[in-house]
Amino acid sequence: MEELGTSVPYYVTVLLWLARTAFFAFVCAILLWIGVLVLDALTPHIRERQKIGENSIATGLYISGFIICIGLVVHGASTLPTLVGASPWLAVFNPNRLILMAAGFFLSLLVGIVILNVLIWVSRRISFKTLGQEPIASGVYVFGYLVFFGLIMNAALTTPL
Repeated sequence: MEELGTSVPYYVTVLLWLARTAFFAFVCAILLWIGVLVLDALTPHIRERQKIGENSIATGLYISGFIICIGLVVHGASTLPTLVGASPWLAVFNPNRLILMAAGFFLSLLVGIVILNVLIWVSRRISFKTLGQEPIASGVYVFGYLVFFGLIMNAALTTPL
């Protein structure tokens, strides 16, 4: 089994597809956790996760955002283009895709931070610190953040090289 192609049995292709999907879902879960830590660092006045746990609706929003994010990641990993004729190793663990994904993640994170700060600066009459006072507000805020990350990772996964 040197290369993927017509000579590879169908079950091998399916197993490689499953391995690739699981691998990239795991990598994206790590990036998601890094993103949540960055969110905590950027908004020290908002105790998102602490506040979210105080209300069942906020908790539901948090879990919903996480499920949507993982759904976007699994979609991206499942539809990830595969190089025809690539070795099975490259079909699953494509280093170019990992580099693109990491670069896209960190660039989008940076752009998101800049745009959020511009929004806060332009909307000076709105006190964003009040997000940390209400659990549901924190839940909605983090929900949007998780969907944002899911979209970033989906785009990085499905972008053709």
